[in-house]
Amino acid sequence: MDDLPSAVLFSCTMNSVRSPMAESIMKFLHGHQVYVDSAGVRSAEVDGFAIAVMDEIGIDLTRHNAKTFDDLEDDYFDVVITLSPEAQHRAVELTRVMACEIEFWNTMDPSLVESENRETKLDAYRAVRDQLMTRIKERFPLHHVADT
Repeated sequence: MDDLPSAVLFSCTMNSVRSPMAESIMKFLHGHQVYVDSAGVRSAEVDGFAIAVMDEIGIDLTRHNAKTFDDLEDDYFDVVITLSPEAQHRAVELTRVMACEIEFWNTMDPSLVESENRETKLDAYRAVRDQLMTRIKERFPLHHVADT
């Protein structure tokens, strides 16, 4: 049986790096089996380094439209996964009147890495991408139909 939640929200501070990465990975892995969205406490344009490292694994982030919690079309989720302390506080406020599971995955903001070296910055984004991929696969395992 499929034990995936029906709706998952990923959230971070700006909805420009971590939560769009997580949203797109979840959609890539689970397609249309789960409603997936992402939001930030505030919004900013999607980060170019995030676009670049997701493109390396065949996921297109160029059409992502950053949004805040207030911009969400649907505010019912089975699971809200927060990737920053600021988003965690906002998610707790949002879900006070909801039967909703909140998980805090404290995830480094790679945009804070200060380096003039493009490859060093890209490595920080790759590390976050790979960490999110691993966590999502662990939390929402891929199910394969077993031969019976």
